[in-house]
Amino acid sequence: MSVLDRAGLAVLHRLDPERAHGLALRALRTGLVPLPGRVTSPRIACNVAGLALDNPVGLAAGFDKNAQALAPLARAGFGMIEVGAVTPRPQIGNARPRLFRLPEDRAVINRFGFNNLGMEAAAHRLAQRPKDAVIGLNLGANKDSDDRAEDFARVLAHCGRHLDFATVNVSSPNTEKLRDLQGPAALGALLAGVMEARDWLERPIPIFLKIAPDLDDSALEGVAEVARQSGLAGIIATNTTLDRTGLTSAARGEAGGLSGAPLFQRSTRVLARLSQLTEGELPLIGVGGIATAEDAYAKIRAGASAVQLYSALVYEGLALVPRIARGLDRLLEDGGYANVADAVGTGREEWL
Repeated sequence: MSVLDRAGLAVLHRLDPERAHGLALRALRTGLVPLPGRVTSPRIACNVAGLALDNPVGLAAGFDKNAQALAPLARAGFGMIEVGAVTPRPQIGNARPRLFRLPEDRAVINRFGFNNLGMEAAAHRLAQRPKDAVIGLNLGANKDSDDRAEDFARVLAHCGRHLDFATVNVSSPNTEKLRDLQGPAALGALLAGVMEARDWLERPIPIFLKIAPDLDDSALEGVAEVARQSGLAGIIATNTTLDRTGLTSAARGEAGGLSGAPLFQRSTRVLARLSQLTEGELPLIGVGGIATAEDAYAKIRAGASAVQLYSALVYEGLALVPRIARGLDRLLEDGGYANVADAVGTGREEWL
């Protein structure tokens, strides 16, 4: 990390976390953050569910909820960018404070509750997106909706023409009873509606499902079966956890979803089990606790075709992205792999 990056992060960490996040987005939009542009090589360029990625390091949903910084994020070195979550109608989310740093644990707790400006605003910004980036949208449901399953399809129908992929998010712990939609019957019905909306798009796009890390083995088996039957392009594993085991930071007792370093082990075990259950039929995207090239490499060897990160940016800044991508290139070379696909799942048994 450069001296400038370290100074900038030190300033942001003196501020309320949500205010600091807003300032970081503003700095991006105004061009104050140095960006590396595309980061790629023949070894790390990859194809995931038909998406041609410069590298397998993506931005997880939550950083840019309202698609406000698409152009600078497209130059930040990510292989793909996921924005949102976006709901049909705007909603303010849960009361503040709702974002907490856990510096001793290199973690974050949030209980935002799908705060966003709604699908109309998102569609307007997505229509002006850079065309040379791979951009997806995390689909959400309004807290007071009478039909949350329908909400996911509505957002996709409204925004889909501007997207390269979309993600069904039924795994956030911060909207009451949302995780109930991960059960096989409810999930199957929800995905049927989403896939129908996808099929009506002029250019049908890959649909991913994002799951929680707190599912037991029986639930994971159900998810894998529904994913196969529904025509999903892949699964994103995982969202935040409710588990607080081993935390030491003062904010460890705050309600919400935990992300960052403490999630790495749990999320990688879920990823490996899903890889085993799906037998390579569906690409998986590994998320949870990635802060180094070694972390990304471990996720890939556990079964991920690509990875996403977010919380580590709180502590390392955007300079982390090219550092991980280039480090991953070196690790693949050292491991004797010609490309990312060759390494996928080669270390899965270590996590089972």
